[in-house]
Amino acid sequence: MRTERRLQKIATVLKQRQPDLTVVMENIHDPHNVSAILRTCDAVGVHQVHLVYTTTEFPDIGKKSSASARKWVERRKHRTIEECFSALRAEGFKILATHLNEKSTDIYNVDFTEKIAIVVGNEHEGVSHEAATLADRIIQIPMFGMIQSLNVSVATAVILYEAARQRLNAGMYSKQKFSDSELQRLIQEWAMKE
Repeated sequence: MRTERRLQKIATVLKQRQPDLTVVMENIHDPHNVSAILRTCDAVGVHQVHLVYTTTEFPDIGKKSSASARKWVERRKHRTIEECFSALRAEGFKILATHLNEKSTDIYNVDFTEKIAIVVGNEHEGVSHEAATLADRIIQIPMFGMIQSLNVSVATAVILYEAARQRLNAGMYSKQKFSDSELQRLIQEWAMKE
């Protein structure tokens, strides 16, 4: 009975997954921030994220700090932003980089029901100049205080929950995005995870 309930939960979660919404993490140094972003991705139904590390090694994402979210969100690694963006564009994603400048669009004026990749940068410099230049659009979270930035994991959560709100209102969580055969494959794969 317990196994049956677990399989039902897995199937329900996978049917709500949003493979047309992803996050690109560029050179995020703190594994706790990566883990926090993974937890938010799982919570809003992001199926896969992209990790780009050009200045440091890929972080070790521990079991404790990720609260097991790393099991449920696929990760693809890239060595360059250009390589990552090329792969995303080949899959039909529009790329939005978070960056504060005069060309930035407020996240509340972005259509997150499209096939979207959200690029977030590291804790000190934000997204790289290359990522901002190559992105299709620059977005920002409106800020009303003296501080002009949020922690990267908090900022990612704010953006993803705006995307989730729009997608929920558009009925996107009630439409299965995977083919039936892909869904069955993923159910079996997830059922094997501890």
